[in-house]
Amino acid sequence: MLEIRDVKKAFGDVQVLRGVDLEVEKGDVVAILGSSGSGKTTLLRCINFLETADGGTMVFDGEIFRMESTSKKDIARIRKKTAFVFQSFNLFANKTALQNVTEGLIVARKTPKDQAAQLGRKALEKVGLKDRENHYPHQLSGGQQQRVAIARALAAQPEIIFFDEPTSALDPELIGEVLEVMRELAQEGMTMVVVTHEMNFAKNVSTKVIFMDQGRIVEQGNSREFFENPREDRTKAFLRMSTRNGEQ
Repeated sequence: MLEIRDVKKAFGDVQVLRGVDLEVEKGDVVAILGSSGSGKTTLLRCINFLETADGGTMVFDGEIFRMESTSKKDIARIRKKTAFVFQSFNLFANKTALQNVTEGLIVARKTPKDQAAQLGRKALEKVGLKDRENHYPHQLSGGQQQRVAIARALAAQPEIIFFDEPTSALDPELIGEVLEVMRELAQEGMTMVVVTHEMNFAKNVSTKVIFMDQGRIVEQGNSREFFENPREDRTKAFLRMSTRNGEQ
């Protein structure tokens, strides 16, 4: 479904991605783990062209793209099949939950307003916010705001959703409600790539785990093998530290 090869990205003299390969099959839930500065968020942003990679190849739905020179037209086509959930919600403060969900459908995809509203209400119901469609972001908790952001992604009916640390901006007591929505989506077969620090989610929900360090993938594999039998010393050290910090 999605394959990237030899993705590179530098910011000035700092090499952030040093030739990363990744494959995502339909129905996969891929958890990308790593310490701060390992390159995981940059990788996700390059895959969705929020950052322009310096080099690399993407194969998506059978088409091949050079990531450093993909045209705006092709990027728009790719984004119509994908969705991105940011850690900071990125909601419009002056729009209701329903309006936040439907804005992109109406403006970017030219979906008729009635159809967009129907899709938006269905998506809000999916994330447990059917009764909050007329609430503004300031009237919602952080967890509810992030669920609106997930509803916005779902309303676009994407083939794949990218999540950039979707719980990192939340108070601890609100993290569970967002992870539960993501867990339900995984059970229904939604393809997801998730940059996360939530070890329990990676262990119990994801199908594949990728561990990054210093711009490279150190180790990857199915979730059970990754957590039960890590091969690389760097992976073992990371998992020990995560356990010590109470992340597992």
